[in-house]
Amino acid sequence: MTSRARTSEKSTLGMSDVRSLTGAQFEGALAELVARAPRRRNTTCYACDRCERCSQCTFCVGSTGLARCHYCTSCTDSVECSHCVRCQTCWACQHCVESESCLASAYLVRSIGCIECTYGFGCVGLSGRDFCILNEPYDRSSYFEAVARLARELRIALP
Repeated sequence: MTSRARTSEKSTLGMSDVRSLTGAQFEGALAELVARAPRRRNTTCYACDRCERCSQCTFCVGSTGLARCHYCTSCTDSVECSHCVRCQTCWACQHCVESESCLASAYLVRSIGCIECTYGFGCVGLSGRDFCILNEPYDRSSYFEAVARLARELRIALP
């Protein structure tokens, strides 16, 4: 089976047109295909609300493209996460808030690209670190004191 036979939607461009296709025409045709594409339903999810394109999730709300996630809210394209809020492209994370591209981490807030970290606030690219704010380590009590103040000031609900 060819890739063309597997697609459910066809572009308005013919095959002979592709040789003279400009970048702007490509972008327009792609946007048209995306707009016409049917929204995929959730598969084998339980008690999820306003989610789209999710699979094997439970109790998630307003999320898109999740797989095997539980109790996540407003998350996108994440796998095996639980209790996360407004996270994107995370894998195996728990209790993270507004974080992106993190892996096997927990209790991260507004962090990006962290791996196997716990309790990070505004951290970027750390691996195997705990109790950090803006990539700087703190002792446990100083961390929680500073994070509580920052979260109040930034109006971020902590997990």
